[in-house]
Amino acid sequence: MTTASDKIGTMNPSSRPFKILAVDDSGIALKLVEHSLLKKGYRVLSAKNGREALDLFAEHQPAVVITDWSMPDIGGLELCRRIRQDFQDFHSHIILLTSNTEKERVVEGLAAGADDYLTKPFHSGELIARVEVGRRIVDLHREIQAKNRLLEEMALTDALTDLPNRRAVDVWASRQLSAAARHDFPFWVVMADLDLFKNINDTYGHDAGDTVLKSFAEILKTHTRQSGICARLGGEEFLVMMTHSDREGTQSAVERIRKQFENTKFTFGNSTISATASFGIAGFHGTEPPDWNALVSRADTALYAAKHSGRNRLEFENLPVHVSQDFVVSG
Repeated sequence: MTTASDKIGTMNPSSRPFKILAVDDSGIALKLVEHSLLKKGYRVLSAKNGREALDLFAEHQPAVVITDWSMPDIGGLELCRRIRQDFQDFHSHIILLTSNTEKERVVEGLAAGADDYLTKPFHSGELIARVEVGRRIVDLHREIQAKNRLLEEMALTDALTDLPNRRAVDVWASRQLSAAARHDFPFWVVMADLDLFKNINDTYGHDAGDTVLKSFAEILKTHTRQSGICARLGGEEFLVMMTHSDREGTQSAVERIRKQFENTKFTFGNSTISATASFGIAGFHGTEPPDWNALVSRADTALYAAKHSGRNRLEFENLPVHVSQDFVVSG
């Protein structure tokens, strides 16, 4: 099984395309920059003015921007400011080309968002060296961003089953409950718990228990539509949320999950066993979304009723919830 550390270790920021955007209203100056970069095998995009540069930046998101300071429409300083303001989630290394060597002007350029500057006329070798510095910095940013995305994903994912965890569900549910009320569609919470799961762990070991949990998770994923979500809350407890379905449709969907899991066979050593799960269902359909934790609690109460009634079954909550006149949820 691929671990989180394995995923982090295989990240290679240099595998992403490395594009350079060169910007200058002077055709000769632009050709000089292009010629220096193309000799080293870089992929170069060219813009003759600031507006064209912004369009190319939005489309290609180049790793490095080399821009002239003085241009008639959007100058180098304004281009720096616009890139930093409009593309805050993407880091590009910006090098200003200028014939002005006054320190106050250089400081002004760096304050506008430039990372480096080079005076005209520039030495081709120095330009390449500064681009290489920019490449190392951009690669570092990319690696950090990739690791942050992975860590965020890990924080919302159950490590054993790869299902979303309770934190991910809470984020998803708050949006979907509001959408259900706003657009008038049903919303169902299904609590699921594996029956007598401790006996499996005690008899066949925790590896066997993990196998059963992962199998149940796969069944949930198979039967969860894109408009819904399934998650592992912890231990042998799972949660499924379904939308755009009436009571009969929800019951049929949960019953398919129950039957498929009941019919799944597990072989541990010389023993072949089956496992079952119980389900509790609570629903909402109305114009005022209920408290999310209260809705989960109602589904949990229905789950307790299913356990009390013999396990390996599903139960709807007994008490009706706030619904539209043509929609009734009851036991």
